[in-house]
Amino acid sequence: MNGDSFCPAPGSAGAPTEPAWLRFYPAGLPATLHYPSVPASALLESAAARFPQRAGCTLFGQARGYGTLCEQAKALAASLARLGAGPGRCVGLLLPNMPEYIVAMQATWLTGGSVLALSPLMVAEEIERLLELTGCHIVVTLDLLEGLLVGSRPRSPLEHVVVASLAGQMSWWRGLLYRMVRMRRNGVHLRRDPRRHTLAELLAQRAPPPRPNIVPEEDTALLVPTGGTTASSKVVMLTHRNLVANAGQLRHWSGGADGSESILAALPFFHAYGLTVGLLTGLAKAATVHLLPRFEPHAVLGLIERYRIELVPAVPAMLNALNRVLAGKPHDLTFMRAVISGAASLNADVRRRFESYGPQRVLEGYGLSEAGPVTHVNPFSDLHRPGTIGIPLPDTEARIVDPDTGLLEVPVGEVGELIVRGPQVMKGYFRNDEETRRVLRDGWLYTGDLARRDRDGFFTLVDRKKDIIKTSGFLVFPAEVEEVLKQFPGVAEAAVVGEPDPERGEIIKAWLVPSNGDRLDRVAIANFCVQHLGHQKRPRQIEIVTELPKNFLGKVLRRKLREATPPTPAA
Repeated sequence: MNGDSFCPAPGSAGAPTEPAWLRFYPAGLPATLHYPSVPASALLESAAARFPQRAGCTLFGQARGYGTLCEQAKALAASLARLGAGPGRCVGLLLPNMPEYIVAMQATWLTGGSVLALSPLMVAEEIERLLELTGCHIVVTLDLLEGLLVGSRPRSPLEHVVVASLAGQMSWWRGLLYRMVRMRRNGVHLRRDPRRHTLAELLAQRAPPPRPNIVPEEDTALLVPTGGTTASSKVVMLTHRNLVANAGQLRHWSGGADGSESILAALPFFHAYGLTVGLLTGLAKAATVHLLPRFEPHAVLGLIERYRIELVPAVPAMLNALNRVLAGKPHDLTFMRAVISGAASLNADVRRRFESYGPQRVLEGYGLSEAGPVTHVNPFSDLHRPGTIGIPLPDTEARIVDPDTGLLEVPVGEVGELIVRGPQVMKGYFRNDEETRRVLRDGWLYTGDLARRDRDGFFTLVDRKKDIIKTSGFLVFPAEVEEVLKQFPGVAEAAVVGEPDPERGEIIKAWLVPSNGDRLDRVAIANFCVQHLGHQKRPRQIEIVTELPKNFLGKVLRRKLREATPPTPAA
């Protein structure tokens, strides 16, 4: 990089008509922005070139400068390349939010490889399936999570495990407790595996980083799993251009001077929302990204107030938890320029309570992993409209079409399926051409969500065409949970739906039909789910019934399961 900002430079405003979003942005912004054809690694490189001494991130009160992050990534890239990382291959990141995530992600991109986003909430079975599906041969993980990988290595393409630790970044007494937990979880035997490397060792092996030839419009930068079973596995492929464009769109949307603000990164980076809005947008703005490995409301509030963080990406469950901590105590959050709420609908009461503490704006938005993920957000001004998802981002088109054919645009105010088109829309699903063709048509992404648009161009979500459950900001496929439940002895049928919940948005509710004469133990089923399902996928409620409501084709009517009156309980 030459030190110039990576951020999109104004291009020609030659569009025949002014796009709806333009009037909600600062005067002088052209109707079409230009996104440079650069790899996603340019985000960090540009920030480091322009602000090398600025704190790129903080964790537990310790700062790491942009220049340091960039140099560490180069060193790690050389080591990863020696282990086989490079174009056409992927490196899995099984990490919480920590500086090493930024370093490992950047290093992977510098080799020309793709990042596979793995969730610490997954169980070993889910991780193993993803490694096999993608051919992932290197995983960078936290020492506390290392046990999730041990059993899978003999049967998977995994060749190397690179281990990072939080112990040295904590106070001495927290570090001591951390090491005790690590010993109890992993034991000593893990240290003897020749395929195991510590991150510190790889960073110490200084060598020139590789120089791959990356085509930003074609090459995959990020693989984001959206389903975990063999039958429903869908892994989103986001190109370098997708990520750079979405970060640039959000940088223009948020305004503010580069190198002057800070952003909270409490939402996990393995989720597209947390990665793009919390980290990549922060890099695009050369902001200081304040990291938290896990969400804890007291810690989040303390971090916000200590550093006077201006931009706070959040989900409704997070704001609800913060409201409980804030209740009854004087707090002044007027330094917060914006809270961005996404991943689920924001309850009006939760919004009002949080706004009472003084943040300048609480803005709702919308996105999905298949679009980088952000496509819509409310204007960064007093023109925002609570209860809507706002307007499309710059250079993003959105339409409401009839949900049956997907061909005809419906009149303003009517409900239909939301479809979007823009530079952030994915390349497709990894090795899943059928699903790719279903959702990508003539450049348009069919979201599966039902919405309506008003005369001013604001969009409002109404319902979901799909049966995907959104719980605490995570997407859960009912079929995935049902497949596991049906493996429990004595379960003949299983159906899963989302139940409205004020804190999580939705919780997972399972309806089970026992085999003839069998009795089902709810506690045993819950324990079974702990072993075979990630935390966010486990049912919070279990109903045992004699039958499930079905249509004449034998398809379960989930709508009936969501109604207040349950089917006949089993004895």
